[in-house]
Amino acid sequence: MKLSQLFTKTRRDISKDEASTNAQLLTKGGFVDKEMAGIYTYLPLGLRVYKKIENIIREEMEAIGGQEVLMPTLTSIENYKTTGRENLDVLFKTKLYNDAEFVLNQSHEEVVVPLSKQFVSSYRDLPLYIFQIQNKFRNEPRAKSGLLRGREFIMKDLYSFHTDEKDLDEYYELAKKAYFKLFMRMGLEPILTFASGGTFSKYSHEFQVLTEVGEDEIYVCEKCNVAVNKEIINENNFCPKCKNKKLKKKKSIEVGNIFKLKDKYSKPFGLTFKNKEGKNQIVTMGCYGIGLSRAIGSVVEVHHDEKGIIWPESVAPFKVHLINLETKKQKNRKTKSEEIYNNLQKAGIEVLFDDREDVSAGQKFSDADLIGCPVRLVVSEKTLEKESVEIKKRNSNRTELVKINNLIKKLK
Repeated sequence: MKLSQLFTKTRRDISKDEASTNAQLLTKGGFVDKEMAGIYTYLPLGLRVYKKIENIIREEMEAIGGQEVLMPTLTSIENYKTTGRENLDVLFKTKLYNDAEFVLNQSHEEVVVPLSKQFVSSYRDLPLYIFQIQNKFRNEPRAKSGLLRGREFIMKDLYSFHTDEKDLDEYYELAKKAYFKLFMRMGLEPILTFASGGTFSKYSHEFQVLTEVGEDEIYVCEKCNVAVNKEIINENNFCPKCKNKKLKKKKSIEVGNIFKLKDKYSKPFGLTFKNKEGKNQIVTMGCYGIGLSRAIGSVVEVHHDEKGIIWPESVAPFKVHLINLETKKQKNRKTKSEEIYNNLQKAGIEVLFDDREDVSAGQKFSDADLIGCPVRLVVSEKTLEKESVEIKKRNSNRTELVKINNLIKKLK
């Protein structure tokens, strides 16, 4: 992609309302645009990051048997009445012309259970794992912290359906491992955090990422590297895993959670199957959520410096940020940097090319640091004298010259 053709631009002055680091840097860098509190447009650079994270999640969900669907945004209020959730304070509601009331889904239990009921009738149909990646809507009273807490946001929700709790427990552990793997692939190091399981389980589990600006507080066991959410901590606090009583309070961001739902939603909808004896039995369930918007914001909160974002390569909008500083351009001939840009693309290397002619070198360097691609390349008269390109990693101050003929090999 050429920066001269990108319709968005980097910004220096943004609204003072954007207090969080992720909101400031993503807005300044031209990744997102704030429509209103808790609602953002993903711009071309931001959408590329989103797609990278989406694909990582999709790959890991499919690896544990997940089948992807896309469920509707609107659901009849009657479904929520069935589960007793029609008066949730975060629900957005709307009416059709005939006064029929609908809900903008804040999660999809009320859709996925009736859906699965059409296809599950026997123990042979189970287990079943259904997931989607889709918008959610929650009427948050305090939409804040940029992408970390929104009123409209993107979420991956996976629902598992089982014949018994033993099968649920086994899949639950499999999902835990998948969550660790996918977050590590994004450049995040999650801590498994014990949280309240509500009325249907002793514990649920959150995946928390440590950061000083986190809106959550967790109590970390540094002996076995698990944590306890502050909502379930008490004066006799101890690690649920190793019973260590020396827990350290730390700030964090929740990036995912998993629950053993058991029959909380299957029972109200009458989701049953015939077991091997031919008797009807209630399906037991689990659910597994990840906020993609929140994951993007979390990566920025963890990976940045005073100059801008430092994207991990796995989720960066482009691997390479190529800067053209050539001053001599022969008529009707491509610059050397254009040739390099084309060759990188042919080699399958994602590259953002700063080909702008009316922008100073200082501005180009500043924009490259703000946008935060993993590798910066600079082509100038000075480097071309040595038939080379200057290369610098975003997370390092070290620069080196690489021969143009060796550049693709070096990058790969």
